[in-house]
Amino acid sequence: MLHDEEDEKPLNFHDMELDDRILKAVAKLGWIEPTLIQEKAIPLLLAGKDVLIRAWTGSGKTAAFAIPVIQKILNSKITAKEQTVKALVLAPSRELCSQIQRNFSELAIKCSQEVQCVDISSQVNVDAQRPLLVFCPDIVVATPSRALEHLKAKNLKLKESLEILVIDEADLIFSFGFENEIREIVRYLPSVYQAALASATLSEDVLNLKRLVLHNPVTLKLNEAQLAPPEQLAHYALTAEEQDKAALLCTMLKLQLVRGKTIIFVNTVDKCYKLKLFLEQFGIRTCVLNSELPANVRCHSVNQFNGGMYDIIIASDEHALETAVPVNNKKKLKRKKDKESGVSRGIDFQFVSNVLNFDFPLDVNSYIHRVGRTARGNNSGTALSFVSMREMPLMKKVEAALQPLDAEESFFKAYEFKMEEVEGFRYRSKDAWRAVTRVAVREARLKEIKQEIMNSQVLKGYFEDNPNDYNTLRHDKALHTVRLQQHLTNVPEYLVPNELKQLTNTSIRKRTARDPVIHLTHTKKKFQRNKANPLMSFEFKGFKNDKQRKDQSKPHKSKKKKDIEFIDE
Repeated sequence: MLHDEEDEKPLNFHDMELDDRILKAVAKLGWIEPTLIQEKAIPLLLAGKDVLIRAWTGSGKTAAFAIPVIQKILNSKITAKEQTVKALVLAPSRELCSQIQRNFSELAIKCSQEVQCVDISSQVNVDAQRPLLVFCPDIVVATPSRALEHLKAKNLKLKESLEILVIDEADLIFSFGFENEIREIVRYLPSVYQAALASATLSEDVLNLKRLVLHNPVTLKLNEAQLAPPEQLAHYALTAEEQDKAALLCTMLKLQLVRGKTIIFVNTVDKCYKLKLFLEQFGIRTCVLNSELPANVRCHSVNQFNGGMYDIIIASDEHALETAVPVNNKKKLKRKKDKESGVSRGIDFQFVSNVLNFDFPLDVNSYIHRVGRTARGNNSGTALSFVSMREMPLMKKVEAALQPLDAEESFFKAYEFKMEEVEGFRYRSKDAWRAVTRVAVREARLKEIKQEIMNSQVLKGYFEDNPNDYNTLRHDKALHTVRLQQHLTNVPEYLVPNELKQLTNTSIRKRTARDPVIHLTHTKKKFQRNKANPLMSFEFKGFKNDKQRKDQSKPHKSKKKKDIEFIDE
């Protein structure tokens, strides 16, 4: 059954027969009216239908299934005789699980005593999480592998109580390697339950998952654009090779041509750290996000970025990580990454103004999901891609797929930038880029691992019992980090193009009338140096009278000299 968008009177939240406590939570979040996907999906789920939701990033699909789940749990509480787990929400990454749990808590804030939601996706021991499930929370959020572990350990029992199963980012479930886990989880579920799948695409994996968990579903495929409209999201492209990309990025950030919260996407984990170490030399603070970091570090980085502690985050998406390391050489092991992690998908980066593709994405979907981090809701955004000659075919492929048929202008606008006007930045940037060697990148990653070990709550008790091991980590040999040069953090005025001097901020040093370097001649500067030296600045003004002149001309005889002369006699 296919449900398409129709010309109907739009529904508001108060028209959906929702509990007053949910409406108060929605009002507290500042939501005036539902998004298109929420308007269509919530009534269908409240009616008890299985739904396949196709919605792009930023469309509000989390609330589209969270609101009806909370409403159905509140309805069941009226006649329930015991506390049981009513809903299971599965997501492919731990970051997404944490985000979903937070969204449920925000929507159930006015009924937190009646509806409890827990996230069990963290990497701690299964036995350590058993207390979270003892009292049977109403909603359990987990990755498929962690949910299966608890089901096998009998910490989680769903056979008699489960009413709703939700799978978010369904198109990533199989690609992340969770197909076997999903098939096993279905065996622990009751024969009758309501299910919902949320996905950005209707791929073959989604259709297989649909046949596995859904029963006569409604496919909610809305006529929504894949990207925000051109007046809300502008797409720019700038041709540059590898070293020129670094120089351009540094120039834009130091001259504040890129303002607001920014996500810089790269295609490999090593490039994340290389770019971070490169920008650190210019005093630009950033944080790194990739699938090889521990889950709590990834969540902490996202929270710091959303909280405003960092304005720039460097991220690598999961698709590029799968193909970054060649596997033709059997002796070369494929880099281990956390399959329960996603960077360009699912994570709720808040109020992002710019997306910079330092490395151009490898396919059309990756580009859509990257730039979907900005221009969300009613906010505007900018997507800028650095494109090398090798990446030109990828850009043309994306342009051919996303270019509207009736469009008069090109999809990618040319970003006008005269590199010859900032040759000074280019000279500085090349030296700084070459300074970030493979050794520096490896040592930076090692340093991050050591810091995580030292800050680990799991190992806190071990370090208390073994202080020598802790001291060994603290007093290890110095890391071969990139040498920071203080002069790189400042931007002299002569490096700023004339066209940009009126636009730059006070962070760029401007010489004033009091600055002696500009307004003093060579003679005056020499005079000032002499005046600062007490030996060079001594002035003789002459004797006051003849007696003082005579006294000055007589030799001074000290007692010590007389004694010496007396002994000599």
